[in-house]
Amino acid sequence: MRVVSIPPPAGPHFQGGAQPPHSPHQGPPGSGPYFPYGPYGPRPPAAVNGVAIAALVFGVLCFLPAVGLVLGLIALLQIKRRGERGKGMAVAGVTLSSLGLALWTVALVTGGVAAFWEGFRDGARSDSVLSLRKGDCFTSPGGLEGWTVKAHKVPCADEHDGEVFALVAVPGGDFPGDDSLTELSEDRCYERRSAYVMDGWSLPEEIGVYYFAPSEESWSFGDRSVACVLGREDGTRFSGSLRSDATTLDAHQLAYLEAAGGLNAALDEVPESGYFDDDVSDDREWAGQVEEAVTEQVRLLRAHTWPAPAREPVDELVARLGKARVAWGRAASAADPDTYWIREEEAWEATDPSLSITVREALGLATSPPAYDEETEREPEAGEMEV
Repeated sequence: MRVVSIPPPAGPHFQGGAQPPHSPHQGPPGSGPYFPYGPYGPRPPAAVNGVAIAALVFGVLCFLPAVGLVLGLIALLQIKRRGERGKGMAVAGVTLSSLGLALWTVALVTGGVAAFWEGFRDGARSDSVLSLRKGDCFTSPGGLEGWTVKAHKVPCADEHDGEVFALVAVPGGDFPGDDSLTELSEDRCYERRSAYVMDGWSLPEEIGVYYFAPSEESWSFGDRSVACVLGREDGTRFSGSLRSDATTLDAHQLAYLEAAGGLNAALDEVPESGYFDDDVSDDREWAGQVEEAVTEQVRLLRAHTWPAPAREPVDELVARLGKARVAWGRAASAADPDTYWIREEEAWEATDPSLSITVREALGLATSPPAYDEETEREPEAGEMEV
């Protein structure tokens, strides 16, 4: 930090050390009083050092203690050299500024700076990605591609570039590095998307996942969160919120999606082994987990009291899911790889997402299954197979 000295007030400056007494002395009889400094009276008092005044001000305000400390030390040197007044103010400025620095050090160690950072994000940088919160929609001058820091919050009903669906806390300590943050952001953001968009069928095909991670500079100020964002992959804006969770769904829609969520999570854990791998032990274990998930979905569907229009469709879905449960159980108990792959294909067919269309229609949910790459050899996964 560059420190600029404040010049002393205009007027004569008196140099020197100790001065004779200022009281008048009686001269020869009849001559009247005289002054040792001459016929014009005593010398005026020395000027007050301006830097000492500034040091005291910074010390009292305590918002830039380092500046107050430096100014106080400069003032003491100038006062000694120039014979100016203001030593008490300079000493007070140094003392108060030293106390301020001590308090700032304690705040830094105990986490007080984190509170400052939150206020900083919400106030001074309210037009930045740092101020975004879950559920916020925003526009950004450069869109979502590339590095950006500007984000202007707008109502989700208006056209916007992105919608924040989660904030991921990053463990403190030293800056983890860009590669580590990238890996963490990709994993955690995809994990949290289904909690914000419980109805995967309602998510447009062109919507992708983006994130804003801390930079090394923002990390030094206490930035410890990743903002997970939904946006169009073609870079164009969209309108309307993509949120479908407890804040936007009714009780029946929520009950259905919660029941289906367990199966979707199980399907998402499909092993990465090849079709004709000699060892299918992992695949058989996974098929058993899917069987358990289907069983739990059936239990939850039966436990809920559905509105009249949805009762018959739910009963039909429960019956079909019973057949899917049996199919996954057969895959889990297959004795050899060839038999397993046949049984798994039968299980995928039994878990046809179209089975849930009538239930969804009755509940007012999206009725078009998500598209997937038809050239993919393995059956579709996760949200693509929601039933």
